Amino acid sequence: MATRTPLARLFTVLLAGVLAGLVLAVAALPGNLLLGFTARAAFGSYEALPDALRTPATPQRSYLYANDGRTLLTTFYDVNRTDVPLADIAPVMREAIVAAEDRRFYDHGGVDLRGLARALVANVSDGETAQGGSTLTMQYVRNVLKTDPGRTAEERAAATEQTVGRKLQEIRYANALEQRLGKDEVLNRYLNIAYFGSGAYGIAAASQRYFAKAPADLTLAEAALLAGLVQSPEAYSPIDGDADAALVRRAYVLDAMVATGAITADQAAAAKAEKLALRPTAQPNGCTAMAGGHDDWGFFCDYLRQWWLTQPAFGETVEEREQALRRGGYTVVTSLDPQIQATAQKQATSVYGYGNKRALPIAAVEPGTGRVLAMAVNRHYSLAPNPDGQTNHPNTVNPLISGGGSVAGYQAGSTFKLFTMLAALEAGKPLSTGFDAPSRLPTRYAADGDGACDGRWCPANANPEWMDGYRMMWDGFGRSVNTYFVWLAEQVGPEKVVEMAQRLGITFRADADAAFAANDAENWGAFTLGVASTTPLDLANAYATVAAEGTYCAPLPVVSVTASDGSTVPVEPSCKRVLDADVARAATDAARCPVGQQSPFGQCNGGTATAVNRILDGRPVAGKTGSSEGNATETFVGFTPQVAVAGIAANPDDATDAVGGPVQARVIEAVARVIATAVKGEPERAFAAPSPELVGDPRRPVERPEPDDRRPRRDPAEDPLENFRRWLDRRG
Repeated sequence: MATRTPLARLFTVLLAGVLAGLVLAVAALPGNLLLGFTARAAFGSYEALPDALRTPATPQRSYLYANDGRTLLTTFYDVNRTDVPLADIAPVMREAIVAAEDRRFYDHGGVDLRGLARALVANVSDGETAQGGSTLTMQYVRNVLKTDPGRTAEERAAATEQTVGRKLQEIRYANALEQRLGKDEVLNRYLNIAYFGSGAYGIAAASQRYFAKAPADLTLAEAALLAGLVQSPEAYSPIDGDADAALVRRAYVLDAMVATGAITADQAAAAKAEKLALRPTAQPNGCTAMAGGHDDWGFFCDYLRQWWLTQPAFGETVEEREQALRRGGYTVVTSLDPQIQATAQKQATSVYGYGNKRALPIAAVEPGTGRVLAMAVNRHYSLAPNPDGQTNHPNTVNPLISGGGSVAGYQAGSTFKLFTMLAALEAGKPLSTGFDAPSRLPTRYAADGDGACDGRWCPANANPEWMDGYRMMWDGFGRSVNTYFVWLAEQVGPEKVVEMAQRLGITFRADADAAFAANDAENWGAFTLGVASTTPLDLANAYATVAAEGTYCAPLPVVSVTASDGSTVPVEPSCKRVLDADVARAATDAARCPVGQQSPFGQCNGGTATAVNRILDGRPVAGKTGSSEGNATETFVGFTPQVAVAGIAANPDDATDAVGGPVQARVIEAVARVIATAVKGEPERAFAAPSPELVGDPRRPVERPEPDDRRPRRDPAEDPLENFRRWLDRRG
């Protein structure tokens, strides 16, 4: 809140005194004489009002395009706001809003001198600028001016400034409006523009949003609840806010209606006794009406909308940002790539059909910008009902790919070993850090049950014959050796591994995960095995950070945003360095092993996703598989310097429903084919080799595969392995 100047404070005091004097002078006048008094003392003329107040502006649509700037995804407009005549609004609703917001509405000429003076005196004593005392007409003026798409952002912001000047302007406009408009017209306009929370603008939208009915059919209890929301829509909303607070506010409105004589005390008591009987219907917005019937684009659209609502560039509050998207006439070029999206959708539905209870959400991200290129899953983004017993399929609007709301994510298994490797490399441990990995590893973490050895957590390798033995980071990562990485996490400290994951954008949406990370990370030994829930978008973006050699960029769903006046709204990528480039290069070097490629240092000797090399035709690629306990989920993340893609096979509604190990091969292929589409036609880019300091001394007998004759051979002078051998020789 802006600090007032001494002059402003003095003016507030004087204004309060003048208005208080006026109140004393006219307090004894009957209501009709008081109304005439205020009308004759008008502050301005109707003709001098802004156009938006005389003729409410028609909101402009916002258009969303794919990243080519031509493919229309959808338009956003105020589909959830339908003007209705006062006759189509239940009388109890009209009475409730008057009782809740302006009990003297029918007794003043747009400005309630008594209420305003009382509010001004109270505010002066509190040391604040003139606030409160607003009539319905004054609120209507404020709503129109702060949402008028024909005004500049500065002008819209000025409509809610907490200053004496703004209050005086509001008074003048309200008084002028009521000289020309009747009370019913003012009330009707107010009810059609007021925000009732949960995305509902106007009484028609609010009636549908909360009770799935027309405003003419609202009951007393329902009307009182809706009227109570206007004062603080987000806080009181029983859907998105606090249901108990909404009921307290409803009771207040009912008591106010008794005070105005609209209802009896018995009617109020009966309405208070009614339970909250909501029938919420989701707001029908642009994301459920994608162009060309592309309901697969809806998940990306919803992610963009959620991102938009967090951006201060589009308004100070969530309400203002929502209104800007629906009314502001923006042209938004999104980051969605139609070709990559089409491949991702095809691959997701090839693994599981739309009607399958299991899902394969896939996300693709551009390293170095964070731009989200695709978000696909075998679900229809739709509000259509599902068959009995099918909570989330085939239709859902839940954010299965990005997480949020009730979706905390899914365990991603050994893909989290990347964070352990990065923490170890950052701590100075080279890729050649060796350990004779046993089949089972007793740790320092207390545990009981099947996974315990003498009261300690004792993780095991999934395939001892293939995993046990002396391992370094290359083959430990390539073969996904549990005991090697649990040991490595112990060496650097699990809390460093958790912090590394968070640094790369892993968000703990599950309460238990967030509590463990905040309070007991040093004992979270199992974290390296991917027991925390994550999402394909978070995971793809974390690996994209490594692909970008340590530069983290917040996920970004847009390329550009242009306002209705042609001005550009700044929406540049938000990036920062979170890893030393050499650390990222070293991790990438080891991540070549799982996908069937060879590190420049020749230390890869087996991988869990070797089909990727074939699908990418030998193009430089890296990645990691992940299987959670009992194969409940199966994950693969792959990346090149141009794109990172993650897919997680899971049952979003039942974490105990194991997808099974056999699906892993199909998940790997699905992700690899999305990568192939993303890099098609792009120049092939090699990964940079790490420095000798982070390689260490890997000299040991290793079984190396034959060189791939399809790849161009390097000049010996440019061969990282040959250069590394020379470096070792120089060190003796």
